[in-house]
Amino acid sequence: MWILNEMCPMSEFSIRSIADDLFRLFFPSVCPACGRPMTEGSRTICTRCRGEIPLTGFCRRADNPVAERLRELKLPVVNACAFYFYVAGSDFRRLIHAFKYRGGWRLAVEMGEWFGAEMKEGGLYDDVEVLVPVPLHWRKRLHRGYNQSEYLAEGMARMLGCEVDTRSVVRRVHNKSQALSGRDRRWENVQGIFGVRYPERLNGKHILLVDDVFTSGFTIVSCAEEILRQVPDCRLSVATLAVSRNELLTAHPLSPGRAPKKEEYEYFLEP
Repeated sequence: MWILNEMCPMSEFSIRSIADDLFRLFFPSVCPACGRPMTEGSRTICTRCRGEIPLTGFCRRADNPVAERLRELKLPVVNACAFYFYVAGSDFRRLIHAFKYRGGWRLAVEMGEWFGAEMKEGGLYDDVEVLVPVPLHWRKRLHRGYNQSEYLAEGMARMLGCEVDTRSVVRRVHNKSQALSGRDRRWENVQGIFGVRYPERLNGKHILLVDDVFTSGFTIVSCAEEILRQVPDCRLSVATLAVSRNELLTAHPLSPGRAPKKEEYEYFLEP
């Protein structure tokens, strides 16, 4: 896989990998979801959590609630999906926090590989040519040390056989965290914050825009709209690792019409 990254990601990956291996030598692995010791042969999360994680199945169905929500917001996506349901207070919420706030970059790669394998098996994303992770502003990246969505995209790309482009799309504005913004101000918070530096690299391609969590969808829509504005000849799909179950049952403030009834999506939302 060829990764387009001006920060020499393979060197960064190697250094982090060596440090991580040394850490694991002295501190045995525990499941990042439930905190129990990892049994021999288990990978990414423990066997018990692997059987309990609330997978959505959306990557195998074109007509799923994530794709419909984005189309309600007038985003012309080819396909869209999320891997599992993000439920506040659950063990699986910790997966996101582990690689987003606690330095678990390798977990992001492994979850990306799992997600990518499911997408490959589903067949809806076979013609994707390049993965673009939603970028962080350089100040936030410097503070965190990495962009978790890049590592997630890296794992997915290994399974899908695509390249990852981390240079063409940038976040120009260091905006306030969406988690700290009220719902009614989240759209205002992300308007005009993204830019496309190298549109020629994306022209004519099927792009998969990758992020970690889909909640209100404002960040993804803002980024996607800028890509489509600057690269009108591209096709765009969206994939996030997790999606808020409650969000899919709530009327979106920017979309017309009513909130979907639970029975309409009961096939997808069954735990």
